Amino acid sequence: MADRHREARIGRWVFGVCGFLFASFFLAPWSLEAGTVNDLQGRANAIDFATQNGWGSAGNDATNLYIDDEGRLHATGQLAWTDLNPYAAFMYGFGDLNCHQKHERSLEINGNQMPVCTRDVGIFFGLFVGGAVFHRRGWNRWTVRDTCLSLLPETWLQPVYANNRRTLVWFGVGLLLCLPLILDGFLQLLTPYESTNVKRVLTGVPFGFGLGILMCSMFAARADAFATAGHVLLPGSSRFVLAQDGANAQESE
Repeated sequence: MADRHREARIGRWVFGVCGFLFASFFLAPWSLEAGTVNDLQGRANAIDFATQNGWGSAGNDATNLYIDDEGRLHATGQLAWTDLNPYAAFMYGFGDLNCHQKHERSLEINGNQMPVCTRDVGIFFGLFVGGAVFHRRGWNRWTVRDTCLSLLPETWLQPVYANNRRTLVWFGVGLLLCLPLILDGFLQLLTPYESTNVKRVLTGVPFGFGLGILMCSMFAARADAFATAGHVLLPGSSRFVLAQDGANAQESE
């Protein structure tokens, strides 16, 4: 009898870790005095606010000026997250490494800028929801693609498997989840269009949800959990047939 204990555990880890990070984006600013973190303007995938001087302090250059999305000139804020309490230091360090931390694209809590921008807030909420859904519904179905598809209703999947359109549906659903973020981001980059923080959150959620399902599926998909490909439980009593086995069957006919 097949079980899904491992899939449930993987989903629990993803929604637990991402849920902790999502909640901490709001709680970390409350752990600091009001006005501690303001007007940051860093770079994504770089350390800018670790110290006041020296390594990891590029964002604290006193001459560092920037123009916000509304055309106003600002001096960047000052922050050395290594001087904060351990909890806030971890969260602002995480944001420093992973997010550009642009002030005008971030929310303020307790008079402090949040550790990440609104887009990342939406993405991590989506990751949290994706992990929770996989915890309840995800199945190991040999490949990452089929494990992702296991979350869709069986009645929808039966004609998909009967006509072997798994890759098309998998790619289409993934594109559908990514498209809002892609359109919002690239229109902002390539045209005069300017997004809003509400739109950034809303477009980040479906992208994060899809990413969460993909992450869970990458850990959960295990071919060695089955004696053969034909033992994988698929919608509509479908069965995998390895290409070599299929060729042998045709030769025997």
